[in-house]
Amino acid sequence: MAAIPPMGRSYTLAETYSRILRLVQPCQSPPMLTKIREKFTGWIAFAILALIGVPFLFLGYGSYDFLGGPFAAKIDGSEIGVLEFEQAYRNQVEANPGLADLPEEFRVQVRQGVLESLIRERLIDMHVIGQGYQVSDENLDRMIMSIPDFQVDGVYDEDTANAILLQNGLTPSQFKAIQRNALRGNQLRRALGGSAIVTPADYRRFLNLVAEQRLVSLASFDIDSATDEVEITDEMIAQFYESNDSLFLTEESADVEFIEVRRDAVAEAVEISEDALYEYYLDNQDRYLQDEQRRARHILILSGGDEAAAAAEANDILARLQAGESFAELAAEFSDDSLTASNGGDLGVLTQSQMSDELGGAVFSMAVGDIEGPVRTDFGFHVVQLDEILAQGPLPLDQVRGELLAELRGEQAEDAFRELERQLSDALFDAPDMQSISDAVGLEVQTASGFTRTGGEPIGANQAAIDAIFDASVLYDGQISEVIELDANRSAIFKVTRHYEASRLPLDEVRDDIEASLRAQEAQTIIFNRAEQLLVALNNGEDFGAAAEAAGADVSEPTLLGRQDTEVDQNVLGQVFTAKKPQQGAPTRGSVVDSTGGITVFSIEAVLPGRPESIPLADRDAGKLELVQQAGTSEFIAFIEALYERADIVISEDALAADDLF
Repeated sequence: MAAIPPMGRSYTLAETYSRILRLVQPCQSPPMLTKIREKFTGWIAFAILALIGVPFLFLGYGSYDFLGGPFAAKIDGSEIGVLEFEQAYRNQVEANPGLADLPEEFRVQVRQGVLESLIRERLIDMHVIGQGYQVSDENLDRMIMSIPDFQVDGVYDEDTANAILLQNGLTPSQFKAIQRNALRGNQLRRALGGSAIVTPADYRRFLNLVAEQRLVSLASFDIDSATDEVEITDEMIAQFYESNDSLFLTEESADVEFIEVRRDAVAEAVEISEDALYEYYLDNQDRYLQDEQRRARHILILSGGDEAAAAAEANDILARLQAGESFAELAAEFSDDSLTASNGGDLGVLTQSQMSDELGGAVFSMAVGDIEGPVRTDFGFHVVQLDEILAQGPLPLDQVRGELLAELRGEQAEDAFRELERQLSDALFDAPDMQSISDAVGLEVQTASGFTRTGGEPIGANQAAIDAIFDASVLYDGQISEVIELDANRSAIFKVTRHYEASRLPLDEVRDDIEASLRAQEAQTIIFNRAEQLLVALNNGEDFGAAAEAAGADVSEPTLLGRQDTEVDQNVLGQVFTAKKPQQGAPTRGSVVDSTGGITVFSIEAVLPGRPESIPLADRDAGKLELVQQAGTSEFIAFIEALYERADIVISEDALAADDLF
């Protein structure tokens, strides 16, 4: 088993340069993260992913232990249920509809990637819980209340938040658990990332690379310059049309009627009486029993390398407090805890187990108003004041009203939702057509025109709907589908009212497009040949300028280019700075297709070493910060991979190979 890598290791030149490239060249986001739906399950995933902050190594869906069912994987005995796995996979497909069209062997790979990500998420959760990472209820609530989509006019609105969670099949307690785990994971990431370093030597090499310049001659062949030379005949167009018939097929489609049951619509009709809420509270009081809690504030003086000096400073602050100075003002001025210094040193409401042994022992031995210290912990020296004691026992109803109301409404909405699904299923056997079914269940018949195998409005790219609509019995035989679960919050039935087979567009409709395509292809072939001939001439020793003009290219004078140059086509610039340096005075030459479809021939005459002093100080600082952040991310990923290697992991091959459940 691999050992956990040491904190604060330096990075090799190669590692550093691999990170540099992200700064000096354009970078694309991983395709799996380029589209995440707002507010629904994909939105929840995004919120959690943002908290963890790791690019695409982890899915960010949280640990849905409440889903239960057979296991897809076991990690040191902790199970990831099949339903949890299938939900995460469904989320990925719905956020990236193109995945549904992949061949089966690739979909299996996607499923494996989803499960591997869930395993790593679980490893994070298990590690941070085992190591005693804590997130106070107050800090958790503060974070949740800051989520913009939970706010109305900039202010947290509990009803809005609960409605969004209900749409996603989550209760407030489940969402809090997910977010608490994510915040713990973020604590781990900060702890590991904060130890990462980039050595001065590597940073200097980075600056040298960024500031490097290259003396380059350019000869450009504009594709438009060759289009007038191209002659496209009717025979060429006809031949292309016949040889590429698949390019000119209209997409198979269907006009559809459907009746949809939506959980959010059902939930809106649910009314909870005060008596029902109180009875629910009494039935669930055991869930809200809490140990004695205390609200305290502190001023932290980090010990650093001089514990005596830190202790002396803490004692001085204690004396000033005892003399009557403001705790909040001294915390703002002296506390090294940046998270609490600005709010008077307030630690929030905590149980003794949520604090270190030393600090908890002190706080839970004090009386309200007492100030004590210095208290020595692994962090440094604390001066502490006790503000409030909350006795052991159940939380009052008013304090948990919102959560209980959301849970009870969710339970009743679930019952009503499933009952309406049952009624819809029953009506399929009793009613002769969609309108009769609509009358029986009280839901309107909706329509979708031109629905294809990739989806269509208003249904979207839902794979379960696509499979139902394009089932042979529905598509060809005029049958109404069974009740289809679109996702955890929607079900529907479908009937095809008209089917449009895929058909070939007439030649007259696509002639202009074919001609334009052929003309562009032929023109590019012409300029490609000219560029190749120019390179041959240069390699034979001809002068760059004279040979380029003879070939009909637009020639630029030898120019010093930097990596951040904005006046040169970025495709050309990228190729110039990835090409090898000139050797023994011989220029490095090559060609590249630019962003307009033209071709540029380049000749690198010399490479000038970078002068870091020429880089603005703000850019240098930003570059260093980026390097450190990337190093920190690498530390975090390496740590999680070490946890993975050390863990006892059992993966259910049946779960990986199972047919999609939607």
